[in-house]
Amino acid sequence: MSEKNRDGKRTARERLAVEREKQKAAEKRRRTLIVGASVVCVLGLAAVIGVVAANSGKNKSEKAGPVVVPSGAQGKDSLAIPVGKDSAKSTLTIWEDMRCPACQAFEVAYRPTLHELVDAGKLRIEYHLVRLIDGNLGGTGSLRGANAVACAQDAGKFRDYHDVLYTNQPKETDDAYSSNAKLIELAGKVKGLDTPAFQKCVNDGTHDSWVNKAHKAFQSGGFTGTPTVLLGGKNIYNDRTMTPAKLKQMVEAANHG
Repeated sequence: MSEKNRDGKRTARERLAVEREKQKAAEKRRRTLIVGASVVCVLGLAAVIGVVAANSGKNKSEKAGPVVVPSGAQGKDSLAIPVGKDSAKSTLTIWEDMRCPACQAFEVAYRPTLHELVDAGKLRIEYHLVRLIDGNLGGTGSLRGANAVACAQDAGKFRDYHDVLYTNQPKETDDAYSSNAKLIELAGKVKGLDTPAFQKCVNDGTHDSWVNKAHKAFQSGGFTGTPTVLLGGKNIYNDRTMTPAKLKQMVEAANHG
């Protein structure tokens, strides 16, 4: 065999060896990618399971526990928190959500008039607390806020704390009231409210089931949104001509009639 032929065969064997090494390396990379992808999928599935488990835990905690009625609650199934004298000739029924911006707008605009009429013994208000925004946007701020004002009712501080929460209400998309710590911090703005008993009530979600029951009553009542403000069975919030002055005039007329 000539030297030239031997060199040609040797070169061919070398090229074949190089190709085999390339194939081995490619196969190794392929196996690595498959294993890596499998690990990512497993981790991703674990993360999803973790989120579902966490949310399931939250839902269970929200639904758990007996219905504990706040002190002094009245009306059907004791779902109304009353403010004002029972002897008042006019009663305003308000369905509201502590996270609802329209509720805040109503409260801020009408608050001075409502306080004036209540303090004069001419108006009684029945507050019903619901959790509409929680259902629309997710979160628990409506529930936690409603439970907290119910806890304030136990302490005889409902109106003051109710007003504080609306004054400091976060944006609708900011579920800040889902934090019990935030609700307790705001209780510091009401003299005598931030006590161990109030903190325990807030942290334990003592009135959660009561709030959920009130929300079901809201749904079965056929109401379309919050706030729903009823005077004599009529939703005055839907009256575009309604103003604090007009409401005052109506209540005054009922007291003189």
